[in-house]
Order: sequence, then C-alpha cells, then structure tokens
Amino acid sequence: MIKRLTSIYFPLLLFLFLPTSVVHAAVSEWGDCVVDGVPTLKCLEVVFGNIVFMSTGFIILALFIMLIIGAFYFLTAAGNPERLKKATGTLKFAVAGFILFMSAFLILKVIDVLFLGGAGKIFKFEIGTGP
Repeated sequence: MIKRLTSIYFPLLLFLFLPTSVVHAAVSEWGDCVVDGVPTLKCLEVVFGNIVFMSTGFIILALFIMLIIGAFYFLTAAGNPERLKKATGTLKFAVAGFILFMSAFLILKVIDVLFLGGAGKIFKFEIGTGP
C-alpha cells in the first residue's frame, strides 16, 4: 500500500518543487487602455487576464471544497457501501479535476517553451500594435 501511494504522489510532489517561471496573469488595473474616458480594444487584454486569474482561484477553491466534502463523506460512511461509493466518487472527480487543471497549465507551458522560446509570452495577454 505504501509503495502504491508513493508511486502516485511522488511525481506530484516532485512537480511542486520544479523551478517555474512567474505567471504574469493577475488582477490588474485598467492602465492606459482608457483614452478620454472611452475604453479601447486594449482593455480586452485586462478583462481577459482578470477573468483567467479569477477563474483559476475559483477552480482551486472548488477542488479544495470537493476534497473536503469527499473526505467528510468517507470518514462518516461507517462502513455503509452506498456512502463509501458516494465518497469515492466525489474524491475521484476532485482528483480528475485537479489533473485536468494541471494538464491544461502544463500544455500551455510546453507550448510556451517549444514555440515561444519560454519567455512566458503565452501568459501575457497583449494585443499587438501591428507591423
């Protein structure tokens, strides 16, 4: 049992300690996208970046709550097979959501490194000014 748990959790723990670059998505102010009180297309960068940042926090919070609820169901099942099935289902969906969330981040990171030179440009939402 211990060998199985370490084979599952060791790669996850190893991933946490890998060096990563700074993600530039954060809730930001409007800045210079408003000209004479009128928003321009440059404001879409700020809106999209804020949506991504807030949705990331919401996903992490939802996964944490699912893990807490699944653990609570598991602890209070008292050997009832129906409640154990409900608890394991909740925990499986929480772990699957976490894996999906991390996979999306890793895919974007790989695309950034392979095609954009690893400068973190994929996490910066910028509308180009043209040629």
